[in-house]
Amino acid sequence: MENKLFTPITLRGVTLENRVVVPPLCQYSSKDGVAQDWHMLHLPGMAISGAGLVVFEMTDVEPIGRITPWCAGLWSDEQEAALARVISSCRQYGHSKLGIQIAHAGRKASCDVPWRGGKGLSEEKGGWQTIAPSAVSFGEGYGTPRAMVAADFDRVLDGFVSATRRAARLGFDSCEMHGAHGYLLSSFFSPLGNRREDHFGGSIENRMRFPLQVFSAMREVWPSDKPLGVRLSCVDWVDGGTTLEDTIVFARALKDAGCDFICCSSGGVVSMVPPLIRANYQVQFADRIRREVGIPTRAVGMIFTGRQADAILAEDKADMIAVGRGYIDDPRWAWHAGDELGVIAPFASPTHTARSPNWIKHKLEAQKLPPA
Repeated sequence: MENKLFTPITLRGVTLENRVVVPPLCQYSSKDGVAQDWHMLHLPGMAISGAGLVVFEMTDVEPIGRITPWCAGLWSDEQEAALARVISSCRQYGHSKLGIQIAHAGRKASCDVPWRGGKGLSEEKGGWQTIAPSAVSFGEGYGTPRAMVAADFDRVLDGFVSATRRAARLGFDSCEMHGAHGYLLSSFFSPLGNRREDHFGGSIENRMRFPLQVFSAMREVWPSDKPLGVRLSCVDWVDGGTTLEDTIVFARALKDAGCDFICCSSGGVVSMVPPLIRANYQVQFADRIRREVGIPTRAVGMIFTGRQADAILAEDKADMIAVGRGYIDDPRWAWHAGDELGVIAPFASPTHTARSPNWIKHKLEAQKLPPA
């Protein structure tokens, strides 16, 4: 049976074995930004799951850039060494290429973990002063950020460059800049988060100036034979916020700066739930950016099954499919997507007993039986 989900894709000098991507999944399980034993369980497990690419979680460039005190970082030698251990395990047993997302949480930093409500932490409870383009709070329960000054711009830019250099030294196959969900670079681009009156605010050219500076600086130190992309919030879902037309302008500028792919997400700039969440609700963004900018795109959000994912690719609406919560729910998502499509997805040799065609055939037949 023909399918596109399990065909390779090449970005610069890196070929992914298939189009299935495990996107960055925040685990809130680091200590002072350092990966722990949890990461040794979580990430190698994803790397043996059959996905073409596994992207390590949002990894921050300085302590005040973390969403929570338990988020990942890449500003120290200790953090780099801990990631090297995780990468080594992923490489030893897995088939997946490995990526990393470099980020700064901006005004959405200094928060508690989501399972305790995720709201802002006071200094007494381990929180800190956040920074942002403008002194505009994310919403009720969050602190008010300090508007960035010249020293902040220099420090943050240097932090992105340093983290990117470390990621390159670690041997990641792919890297992406986090420009979505209302975190620092996203809040620069959105008029809802950026009310500056200098050359970093106002017009779309000014609002995208600092994110473009960061991306260009990352591209300069990231290997020329490896892909560097960006995750964007394509719309803010709020009147007066970022529109898809704005994002297309931004994506064109990123492409000119050497961007190799766009991961097309949305929302997160204000504390509200998008009004139209349903299956494939963000695929429209990947489709239009792909067609109008001429850049590979990654579709993400409410993509549940292999057939659903394959149909998006078959209709040329995206080039890759990112499955986030679906992978948390089913850490062998690519296996089961392959079963739907008649393909044996990559697997680690010790798991071969569950990947024989005969076993898969009988499993699929059993799933069609009526309840006993």
